[in-house]
Amino acid sequence: MKIRSKLPDVGITIFTLMSALAAEHEAINLSQGFPDFDVDPDLLALVDKYMQSGYNQYAPMQGVPALREMIAEKTQQLYNAVYDPYAEITITSGATEALFAAISAVVHPGDEVIVIEPAFDCYVPAITLNGGVPVFVKLNFPDYHIDWDDVQAAISSKTRLIILNSPHNPTGAVLSDEDISALKRIVEDTNVLIISDEVYEHIIFDGLVHESMARHPELAQRSFVISSFGKTYHTTGWKIGYCLAPEPLSAEFQRVHQFLTFASNTPIQFAYAEFMQKKDAYLELAKFYQKKRDKFLALIETSRFKAVPCKGTYFQMLDYASISDESDIEFSKRLTIEHGVASIPPSVFYHDNEDHRVLRFCFAKKDETLERAAEKLCKI
Repeated sequence: MKIRSKLPDVGITIFTLMSALAAEHEAINLSQGFPDFDVDPDLLALVDKYMQSGYNQYAPMQGVPALREMIAEKTQQLYNAVYDPYAEITITSGATEALFAAISAVVHPGDEVIVIEPAFDCYVPAITLNGGVPVFVKLNFPDYHIDWDDVQAAISSKTRLIILNSPHNPTGAVLSDEDISALKRIVEDTNVLIISDEVYEHIIFDGLVHESMARHPELAQRSFVISSFGKTYHTTGWKIGYCLAPEPLSAEFQRVHQFLTFASNTPIQFAYAEFMQKKDAYLELAKFYQKKRDKFLALIETSRFKAVPCKGTYFQMLDYASISDESDIEFSKRLTIEHGVASIPPSVFYHDNEDHRVLRFCFAKKDETLERAAEKLCKI
């Protein structure tokens, strides 16, 4: 049987490949972005409570009302943004589903979508599956800032959407107020929509402010703001995310969402809703991860790797140009096999595989994991 693929150029994701390679060679896995420490026991107890209490059937398609209400409350407190929990907030099966639903809701065949590279690997396939045309704009290395003149030049009469990600995976860059001002000027008097991937919204460092699209009314009115509980509560395997959008956009979003997953895990939604009353769990998250970033950087200070500034997320980019002239894919494989530390080669996040001789390392790990990894990196 012959099948004509809709994604002929897409293979197994780099995360699957590098995690499998790490397992095969018993390497320390700093590649895929997941913590190796435990979830808060109070959150685990809440999930058990709601399971044992019979909350095990379908949730409403839009999500459990109590959770949507808590998200609306948090969003208003943090960003001074008012979203109707019953018409403008949708719970999804992870941020990946939310991204796919948002793209599918508004992108028609021939529409152009501006993608800022390096870009998380689920954006372009979703655009392609919906007949859209990705138009690539690259962050400027080594500080990974957006050149807004490049964005302006990329916009055409066919531009439907700009996809933004801040804090940015894989680089750790964040949008500034200057970036927001430039974005406002560019989209003013246009019909261009925005998808803002903000799953690391609570992991931002050095006193910087998270510039959510929700914070700016003129941007919020044209934006799908997407976030996730997995990164915030160390529960990446539970796959619960959400989308904030004004009612007309949310209505289109939900038309797609209802045929992707219809509803997401019910007891976990109830557990998150109650756990969100414990505000320090997200308000103190930046401090928690900044300590881990700083520890990791201190541990590798004597290595031959050079750190690229990381302003957010739980990823650290390290420049290995003084160690090897190999491609990042080849060096990451050798680093895993010969030295026992797995990472991610960021060239896979560029459509043309642009290679700056840097690797992405995840520092969302126990201190002892980071210490063992750093010891190996310092011996290279």
